[in-house]
Amino acid sequence: MVFTQTLNRNADFQRLYHAGAFCSLGSALLYVMPNGLPFNRLGITAGKKIGNAVRRNRAKRIIRAAYTAAEMQMPVGIDLVVVARSTLPEQSSVILTEKFCTRAAAHCNAVSSGEIPCGQNPRHKKKHSGKSAQGQ
Repeated sequence: MVFTQTLNRNADFQRLYHAGAFCSLGSALLYVMPNGLPFNRLGITAGKKIGNAVRRNRAKRIIRAAYTAAEMQMPVGIDLVVVARSTLPEQSSVILTEKFCTRAAAHCNAVSSGEIPCGQNPRHKKKHSGKSAQGQ
């Protein structure tokens, strides 16, 4: 990974989950947001729903290989988080590589150029504190 560093702080992952532009790659989800740095940062998530450690590590290897193949098509200066879905370990790495080179690269370029805005993700609604209007 030439232009990429690892994204490993929980706060960075949470920022992307809540405010990043997301895209489905079939067996994985991609969250993208500009970072203003001269390099990209990649984070990979493979939860326990994927399976045991062998299956989670295979999913992470497939994601890393797909990103490496598509890295030259990605713009520089973005944060990416890829979340593996449970079907990823059984899938051939060629399928995810093709989706990374086409759909993910186009999505990242659109986010980087401002065509797709980053902001409040509708999937993650902000929790309200205090009393509701009905309870008063």
